[in-house]
Amino acid sequence: MKEKLKISDKTWAVYQKVLPKVKTMFEKIDEINEYNTAKVLQAFWHHKVSEAHFASSSGYGYNDIGREVIENIYADIFECESALVRMQFVSGSHTLAKTFFALLRPNDLLLSISGRPYDTLHEVIGIKDNPSSLKSFGILYDEIDLVNDDFDYEKIKDYLHHHSVKVIEIQRSKGYSSRKSLSIEKIAKVIKLIKEINKDIIVMVDNCYCELVSKQEPTSVGADLVVGSLIKNLGGGIALNGGYVAGKKELIDLVGESLYLPGEKTLVGPTLGANKMFLQGLYNAPSVVASSLKIGVLTSAMLEELGYKVEPKWDEEKVDIVTNIWFLNPEDLIKYCEGIQSGSAIDSFVKIVPDDMPGYDDKIIMASGSFVQGSSIELSCDGPLRDPYLAYQQGGLNYEAGKIGVLKAIDKLLEVSDEETKNNL
Repeated sequence: MKEKLKISDKTWAVYQKVLPKVKTMFEKIDEINEYNTAKVLQAFWHHKVSEAHFASSSGYGYNDIGREVIENIYADIFECESALVRMQFVSGSHTLAKTFFALLRPNDLLLSISGRPYDTLHEVIGIKDNPSSLKSFGILYDEIDLVNDDFDYEKIKDYLHHHSVKVIEIQRSKGYSSRKSLSIEKIAKVIKLIKEINKDIIVMVDNCYCELVSKQEPTSVGADLVVGSLIKNLGGGIALNGGYVAGKKELIDLVGESLYLPGEKTLVGPTLGANKMFLQGLYNAPSVVASSLKIGVLTSAMLEELGYKVEPKWDEEKVDIVTNIWFLNPEDLIKYCEGIQSGSAIDSFVKIVPDDMPGYDDKIIMASGSFVQGSSIELSCDGPLRDPYLAYQQGGLNYEAGKIGVLKAIDKLLEVSDEETKNNL
């Protein structure tokens, strides 16, 4: 492989050095993969999935048996009452926005207990002014920062005793921040605290990038709702779009009315041929997520060996499919992303440049040579051009191809390092 791909001796030596030590982590990932594969298969068996469920509906989408089976399977996997799995959701942020508007009314209070949500929700909430925001409808918002990558339990407890909170939002993955992502154990602990104070508070978890990484999901440990995108983990690289919400039935019905029409709940929504890809994507998802995790472990191990700061470290528990890399300067960030792009199956020849993106204040460099536009379960790497110039690498549909992409990215990065060394002599 080294000769065929023209990988440098330096990069190859680092790869060979770290390969033996990552095998233990790979074995742990494989064990979770087997567990979640069995969970998905059991749900398919329980609901007797057949070719008939691949059929498409159009128009209003009444009586779509495939859609019904898919949502029953999701409810099983998330150990909850109901689910809404729809192609009409455009993204994870769109799914979150519709869920917020479904649950909140004027003068209700939304509280984030994982700090400030990622950039694309700022205009949704009203952190950044927008006439269509929650704030413009009289919905209140507040946030409590994490402390040492964990919830501020005492501050949350005090806040809930002095404020009437309708919805608590938890963002599990880090977004464009440097914090650690939040484990199921931490989610369970804080939900227990919240429900002991007020069982009626709705706990909603943004589960993007985290599905099937662990054996449990937030709804398994008391969350009322989880929300995510199908061009991330659960789409398995096959779903072309879509999002999901899973949890309590009365809340899912509200989200259905927010997405479609009051009174129609979850009974409408044409699938337009999406049922098969949703089912096949979910079937593949545990294995694809495992590949993504292995690529992340390998990335961390190699870059740590080269002296870069990464999060999580190669031998730490993985909570999501995202790996943070500190580059500390824009040149290294851009070069690494260029390397990921050059190692992609699609648009490998494209020269990527930092540019403006909707919902973000800083220019973004993004490598995403993917089959589905914006798919984060496929190998991609992006980051805002702002100090400390963090890269956010995620995905990889299969380990072998993802590994090659990472090797090419490190090769590109080392070119920069070598040039800097020469210039400093």
